[in-house]
Amino acid sequence: MIRLLAPLALSLAMAGCASTPATPRPGRAPFVPIPTGTAGLQGVMGRNSGQLTALLGQPVADVREGAARKLQFRSGTCVLDTYLYPRNGGEPVVTYLDARQPDGSPIDRASCVAAFSIRRGG
Repeated sequence: MIRLLAPLALSLAMAGCASTPATPRPGRAPFVPIPTGTAGLQGVMGRNSGQLTALLGQPVADVREGAARKLQFRSGTCVLDTYLYPRNGGEPVVTYLDARQPDGSPIDRASCVAAFSIRRGG
């Protein structure tokens, strides 16, 4: 009989060790991971600085470090950081971009790019 009750007792003892799920703190949005794929970014990826300016307007920041360059664009919806690096010794083109809402909250990168297209009537 004791052999039959031992697994039950062990299960009950371990159940007391289970943690309760954490609840988000008031006033803070829960963390939402932002996808890193390139779906919806085809119009920006691989573009040079002139093409970006024609597509998104004048950048609010232009930072150069060696052969690399970061152009930052702002709209009422989001802030878009584009990172340009030379490919095969050629002109720097966008190889990565990051986006956030004006208050710093996360936003989907493709949604941010689309907001610029809507703003410019595209």
